[in-house]
Formats: sequence, structure tokens, C-alpha cells
Amino acid sequence: MHPFPHRYHTGATATPDSQVTLNAEGAPDIESAPPPEFGGPGGYWSPESLLTAAVADCFILTFKAISRASKLDWVHLECDVQGTLDRVDGVTRFTRFDLTARLAVPAGTDREKAERLLQKSEAACLVTASLKTENHLAVEIIEG
Repeated sequence: MHPFPHRYHTGATATPDSQVTLNAEGAPDIESAPPPEFGGPGGYWSPESLLTAAVADCFILTFKAISRASKLDWVHLECDVQGTLDRVDGVTRFTRFDLTARLAVPAGTDREKAERLLQKSEAACLVTASLKTENHLAVEIIEG
């Protein structure tokens, strides 16, 4: 790992009649628009869906690192995230993220260890740790 601080540079461009094009060096561009809840057309990533996806992405990447360091074998991990956007003290902001993690593990796996590592991953996720939100993780472990 590189020493801290890490810096991440992204950009965005748009015209009055276009969607927003997001870019990051070495990554494909993404088109973004407001979500339907804010009068957007739908069918595009929005800042709200990107942030919610970042929570899921960070959770899984954190679990991959923690499970590797803890020598936990696993087969598949799905993470669904519901972000709650609300108006608090006159400010619209995310107030909560509910994560549902479904982890498939080989038969005979220590299920308690697997659940502990999932909980540890949620607590260590740098995205949710960087936000002023309540977070909740529900876990399902599937052997087979």
C-alpha cells in the first residue's frame, strides 16, 4: 500500500443539453443524470446511486482484504444497499445505509468467523466511516 495521504482525482463535464460525463484516469467514462426523484430521466447513474454503490463496493473490497488476511475461504458475496435520503434540519442528506450481505462459503466453514469478518468489514469500510449516517448490516451465510 502507498503511504497516506492518498489523493483521487476525477472530473465531470456537461453542456446545457447533455447528461454529465464523469471521468477518472484509466477508467471508462460514466454518464450521470438526476434520479427520477429529482425530476431526472432515469436510466442513468446519479450521484445518489453512485454513492450507494460506493458503499456496496467498499464493503466487498474491505471484506476481500479482511477475509484474505484471516484465511477465510468463501465462494461468492453479494451486497445490496439501500440508502435513505431525507431532509434533516433543512438539509437534504443521506441519513442511513442498510446493507444486506449474502455470503456463500464452502461446507464446513466456521460460520461464526465468517459473520464476524462481515461485521468487521462493515465497521472498517472507509466510505461509510467517512459519512454522517447510521449504518445497519444484515447477514446471510449460505453453505454449500
